[in-house]
Amino acid sequence: MAGTLRNGPRLNILNNDGKPHPAENISAIVVLAAGLVSFVLGLVVRDSHPGPAIHVVATATGLAACLVGLYLQMVSSTRNQRVVIVAGIIAGFVGLAIGLSRGGFV
Repeated sequence: MAGTLRNGPRLNILNNDGKPHPAENISAIVVLAAGLVSFVLGLVVRDSHPGPAIHVVATATGLAACLVGLYLQMVSSTRNQRVVIVAGIIAGFVGLAIGLSRGGFV
């Protein structure tokens, strides 16, 4: 069938509008990574009793993921970027909440 295969360069999965957005893509991935770090550290804090440094790191990365993610929601260009950003915000919020419940910025 003619026209079933698309010739040309493959697009980044976050750029589904056909335009490059390198700064926004990197920012979205950074928010997702910070949220996941906060989430994992929050789970470590919840299951064991580590030193207060891990509480602070889990809380700080969660707060940063939430605040930066909320700003990036306003400036994002594509739906796929927003999906990645919201996943980072949610993971960061859970890590923030667990970190605060176990000591937070103490």
